[in-house]
Amino acid sequence: MSMTQAPPPLAPGKAVSAAQDMSGPDSDGRSAVERPAVAPAGAASVLLVEDNHINQVVALEFLSLMGLSARLAENGQDALRQCQELAPDLVLMDIQMPGMDGLECARRLRELQREGLLPDFPILALTAHALEADVQASLAAGMNEHLTKPLDFVSLRGRLGRWLRLPDQI
Repeated sequence: MSMTQAPPPLAPGKAVSAAQDMSGPDSDGRSAVERPAVAPAGAASVLLVEDNHINQVVALEFLSLMGLSARLAENGQDALRQCQELAPDLVLMDIQMPGMDGLECARRLRELQREGLLPDFPILALTAHALEADVQASLAAGMNEHLTKPLDFVSLRGRLGRWLRLPDQI
C-alpha cells in the first residue's frame, strides 16, 4: 500500500464488527485499546484523548498503521496527567467528554506551556461537532486545528503530516 492509500474499505455493515474484533482479547488477553501499539524506534508520539470505545479502537488502529506511537487518555484529567508525565509530540483531543472536556483540557495544557512546565506541542480537536462556532471554540481554547469525525484515514494522515514527521511506510 502506498503512503497515500487508505486501508481497503470494509464491506457494508462490517465497520462495527471489525472494531469489535479489533477490541476483542488477543492471545495475551488484552484488547486492542489496552495493547500498546508497536511503532518504529523514534516514531512520533500521539496522545489520543477519547472516551468512546469504538472511536478509541479506530483511531488507535489508524495511528498504528501510520507508524506512530500512540497512548490513550479517556478524559481531560487523565490527559493532563499523562502530558505532565511524558509530553507527547501531538495531542488528538475529543471535545465532548465526561468530567473535564477537551476545551478545558486544551486551555490548561496551554497554560502549563506558557508557564514553561510543558514543551510546546500541537493539539488537534477531534469531534463530531462541525459548525463554524465549534471550530472557533476549539481555536479559542488553544487548539491548532479542528478535525471532524468520523475519522478518515487519508485525511487524518494528511492533517497529522502537517505537524509530525510520519514514517514513509504503508
